[in-house]
Order: sequence, then C-alpha cells, then structure tokens
Amino acid sequence: MLVAAVPVKDLVNAKQRLVPALAVAERAALAAAMLEDVLTALAAARLDRVWVVTREPAVSALARARGAEPLVEDANRGHTAAVARAQAEAARLGARVFVTIPGDVPCVTADEIRRLVQAAAPGAPAFAPSRSGLGTNGAALAPPDAMPLTFGEPSFENHLAAARARGLEPRVVSLPGLGLDVDAPDDLDALLAAPGATVSARLVATWRSNGRVQPAGVPRAS
Repeated sequence: MLVAAVPVKDLVNAKQRLVPALAVAERAALAAAMLEDVLTALAAARLDRVWVVTREPAVSALARARGAEPLVEDANRGHTAAVARAQAEAARLGARVFVTIPGDVPCVTADEIRRLVQAAAPGAPAFAPSRSGLGTNGAALAPPDAMPLTFGEPSFENHLAAARARGLEPRVVSLPGLGLDVDAPDDLDALLAAPGATVSARLVATWRSNGRVQPAGVPRAS
C-alpha cells in the first residue's frame, strides 16, 4: 500500500510571508488553490491512500471534494507533528511506502510524485529539496516508520544526515515542480513563469491583470 500525507494548517492564517503582496482573503484563496493543485496531482499519481492532515473543516471539505481523506487533528501542532501522526497511522495500516509533500507546491506533477515514491526502498529513504535547497519538499520512506521527519530549514541537509546516522542511504530526487513552494512574494513570479496550467497560477494571473498583485518588490495596491 502506498500512502501520501499533506499537512495543512488553517487557511485564514496561511502564508504570513506573503503579507507584503497579498491581503488576508487573497492568502486564504491562494492556499486553497494550491492545495487543490496538489491534490489533483496526487489523485493522478494513483496512490492507494491520500490523507490531508488538518484541523480546519474547510480544508477537510476540500480534501473530500478532491478524493482525499481528512486525517483530523484536534490542534495545530505544526508540520512536523502532523507528518509524524500520519507516519504512525501509515505504519499501523502496514503501508509499504509513505510519502509526504506540503500543500503549497502547486506545480508538482503526478509523474514527480511517482518518481519520488519509486525512489524509496527499504534502507533508502528518498528526499526532494525545495528550490532553495534548504527545505524538504518531499520525503518518501519504506517502511513509513524508517526514520522520524523534522521540518523547517535547513531540513533537507538535516534529513540526509539523520538518515545516514541511522545507517540508511538517502536518495536525492530533484523535481522542479515539487521544488517550488510558494512562500514569499518572489515565489509568485516563479509560479507565473512555471510551465503547466494550475489553478493557483490562473488565480495569481487574474490578480496581476487587475492590479491586485504586483511583481516582487512592488507594494500591493491599497
């Protein structure tokens, strides 16, 4: 069984680093659009189970609409704790491979997800770096409890070191779509320049065309 988990905190407080570019409602709308893109790619990857780890009813509803299962938290304890909960559940169910990606990588493709999953093997976890090379935008473990995962920069190098310390041989999988996490204003420009059609890019393009979102470095309209 192949299991994927996507941790998502509440939409209202999402994407604080985008405050210079987007208002509260826009940040929430973008977070929802990005999750929609991620879940569309996961559905096309044809894994056995896709979980969205959240405490937010709106996120749970979006997950169900896209064929994913909410794994409901009673509190937002952060990305690392959400992934750990999903890992434990995947191990309990006897999953062969556990993969986790964030909900803010709208350019990820089904092929990239399959490549990440296929790269993982017993004794060899697979990791996909963020565009900066500091963060971990994808991790695949076989079995799900092969090692703990801890997020927050510089998590990518930390994961490689932690794997080696456990006698594992980590595999690095560089995936450009998965690597683009939209966190800061300049990431909006990268999203618009990325290949492929995504709900997120269409939304940002609409805001750009009506002057609501400016290129990086230019304050948003009042």
